Amino acid sequence: MEYVRPTSRSRILDAALHVIRSKGYTASTVDNICEAAHVTKGGFFHHFKDKEDLAISAAAHFGAMADGLFAQAPYRQLPDPLLRFLGYIDFRIAILNGTLPEYTCLLGTMVQETYMTHPEIRNACERAISAHAAEVAKDIALAKEYYEPDAAWTAESLALFTQAVLQGSFILAKAKNGQEVAVDSIQHLKRYAEMLFHIPESKGAEA
Repeated sequence: MEYVRPTSRSRILDAALHVIRSKGYTASTVDNICEAAHVTKGGFFHHFKDKEDLAISAAAHFGAMADGLFAQAPYRQLPDPLLRFLGYIDFRIAILNGTLPEYTCLLGTMVQETYMTHPEIRNACERAISAHAAEVAKDIALAKEYYEPDAAWTAESLALFTQAVLQGSFILAKAKNGQEVAVDSIQHLKRYAEMLFHIPESKGAEA
């Protein structure tokens, strides 16, 4: 595969993901991001009018990167939609690697700080989180149709609940400065998800 040199815009976006997840949105400066991206401030302002403009683009950039990661994850090859949903949860545990800024969510980090003060950033984060949840909901809907068609809950509500647990687990990981509590929380999420479905023993053995 031919190597494609990153553009200065993509370097700025990648740097923003790391800097904002490390420092938070408010404490991050254009200078911090330029230094991390190895670009001048002139280069920054060629692509973005200000830090808020960058944050809005960074939310979409983060969402697109996540889409690519999850589309290629091994669980996507499983034929049973319930096993794909449970595999998705397992995959969320598997990617809790590295330092806190490397595995926590840019979207959750930004929206906690900006939901009142920067509505455009809040909206950008909501779009990306909701789009990801909608993809998860597709497998949940198929699993519900097959295993629990009469259940009162909806696929959309369970998909959003899944995101709420994930975001909460990142907050706890930051508070406790380690991933163990996040792993425990997501494992509890999987146990809860399994309780919602009547899984035949043969299927349970495959999971």
